[in-house]
Formats: sequence, C-alpha cells, structure tokens
Amino acid sequence: MRFQAEHQALEDAVGWAARVLPTRPVLPALAGLLIDAAEGNVTLTGFDYEVSARARVEATVSEPGRTLVPGRLLAEIVRSLPDRPVEVAVEGAETVVRCGGAEFGLQTMPAEDHPRIPEPPAAAGTVPGEAFGAAVGRAVVAAGRDDTLPMLTGVRLDIAGETITLACTDRYRLTCCELAWSPARPDFSAAALVPARTLAEAAGVLRTAAEVELSLSDTLLGLSGAGRTLTTRLLDDRFVDYRSRLTGRWTTRAEIPTAPLLEAVERVALVADRNVPVRLTLSGDHVRVHAATGDAARASETLPAELHGEEIDLGFNPRFLLDGLSGIAAAATRLHCTGPAKAVLFTPADEDASNARQAYRYLLMPIRLAA
Repeated sequence: MRFQAEHQALEDAVGWAARVLPTRPVLPALAGLLIDAAEGNVTLTGFDYEVSARARVEATVSEPGRTLVPGRLLAEIVRSLPDRPVEVAVEGAETVVRCGGAEFGLQTMPAEDHPRIPEPPAAAGTVPGEAFGAAVGRAVVAAGRDDTLPMLTGVRLDIAGETITLACTDRYRLTCCELAWSPARPDFSAAALVPARTLAEAAGVLRTAAEVELSLSDTLLGLSGAGRTLTTRLLDDRFVDYRSRLTGRWTTRAEIPTAPLLEAVERVALVADRNVPVRLTLSGDHVRVHAATGDAARASETLPAELHGEEIDLGFNPRFLLDGLSGIAAAATRLHCTGPAKAVLFTPADEDASNARQAYRYLLMPIRLAA
C-alpha cells in the first residue's frame, strides 16, 4: 500500500476516525486505525465495539492495499507534520509516514485481527449540518455524566414526520429542542436513546456538512456527511416522560432581556463559591441578580423585567443557569414559575408557552434558599 494525500485533509480524517479508539482496548487490534487505500481515495476507520467512525479522503494511490496501525499515535504524528503532502506506505513490517524531511515508522498490526465494522442502517432522512450541530449542542448541556445511570447519559430522539425532538436530563434540569428535517418517508416515526457524548462530538464536527444523513435501526444510529460516517449503539430506550414536565399552571411569568441577563449572571457568579446560588429576585418592573459568599464578597445587578403574577425570589446553580440562558437565541427570555421550590421553565419570549411544540425549552430546579 502506498498513497499521498494533502496534510490538512489527512489530519482531519485521521482525527475523526481516531477519536473513537478506546484508551484501554480489550483487544490490541481495537487500538488500531484501519487504513484502506483504493483508486483515488483512502478510508480510515476506528472502532471500539460500541462506536465506529470512518472518514474518506482524496489521495493519489500508487499501490492499493490495507494496513492497521496504532491509531492515537498516528493521529499525533500527522497533527505534528508541516502543511505539505504526506506519503504513507507499507514497507516490510512497518507503515512509514513521510512529510518533507520527516519520516516515521510504525509497527504494522495484523489487519485480519480487526473486528468487522457494522454498516450503517438504511437512511431515514437528512438534516442541515449547522442546524443539527446547534440543536444537539443546546440539548446535551443537561445530559448526565454518571455512567451508572445510562438513561441519564443519553439524548432522547423522538422523530415524527418532519420534526426531530431532542431531550436530555440529569434529574436537576431538562432540555428539549425541536429540529426540522427531511424524512425519507413522510410517515416516518421512531424513538431512540443515543449516548450524549458521542452524539455531541459527532454533531460538532458535522456542522460543516451541508446535510447530515441519519440512519436508524433497533440497535444503531448512523450519521453521515462531508465524507465522514459514524455508527453508535443505542442505549436502553427507557426515558422519563419529559413532555409532561414541560407543561403546568404557572403563577408567575417574567420576561427579561436575554443578553443583559446572561452577562449579569456571569458577573455575579464570580463571587458565588461552590454551592452558593445566584439569586433572581423578581419584583415590580425589575429583576435583581445577586449573590454573596458570607462576609467575603457580594455582587448585585438590577435589570428591567416585565413581571406578570406574584413576586418571587429564586436561587440557581450558576453554571446550570448559564447553560440554559446560553441556549436561548431570542432577544428576551421568559421565565415560568409556580413557587421558589418548584422547577422553573425558561423559553424564548417569542414562543407560546401554552403550545406543546416549541423550538427550545429548559427546565431547571431552583436551590432552596435559607429563610
């Protein structure tokens, strides 16, 4: 096998495929990156039995063939090379990488030991790459990170007609985003629970693709776009009834300019130590954003607000509050409250809270405040 490829294209392809390689593989071959060189292109594949990633890059192939090399090391080597054409060739027991005056020799691993890569399921539809990446990014902030509770580490995908709904929760907050897409069949519907970390990393890279193709089976989700393909095994599809948690009888509603509120929370949070809430005191025609760490430091900022209903004092984990506000693209944020100890719903002010179909919703449990 021997081929030559442009450095940046090869670096991107190797980085995409190597990102799924396990740090402690159960089989030595799973630490390897599989390289297939055919006429006019090279395909690089990584696999860890749960997730597979493939990338295809244009190349001048003088000798077609296949090789398996240590993937993470190859990614580091290619990343370090200058921006010049890179030649990769199998020479004896080594896979040799040359670029300019640099040369690296990697011990070739037995390609026949590499497990069979699952093929993506049948295509279900397409979605714009930028919109898909943005929606996933807004949703996964509420995904849990405790692997002992797999349900909470996933993104719930509910697909019905031309709408994909993404939902995540870590028990303290819940996100819900809706996304328009083009299904292969107008009556297509499905539900799946996808590992949030895997989906977030893939969607972030695929934002540059004009379209991302989604494929789905009972056990696998496939994503393809811009010469890259990823498959991931699905989690158990049990998930909380998130839709019922996003509706309620709200006794207080407030509208606050989003950008000023976000900036004020960032400033006030500077004095909030661990477990110290940032408080939003809604009263009259303003909201007071404030926090204090004993006698050591305090901060306060007042913003205009439009309040409907009872005055209320709320305390929030500052990072969780910032995560929710960062997902609101509208000029104003609407808060829906039923009391200082009840979950608060954050939505863009230009959306109707009585409508069950909304582009973005963020439900956050407040911190109980001392009397």
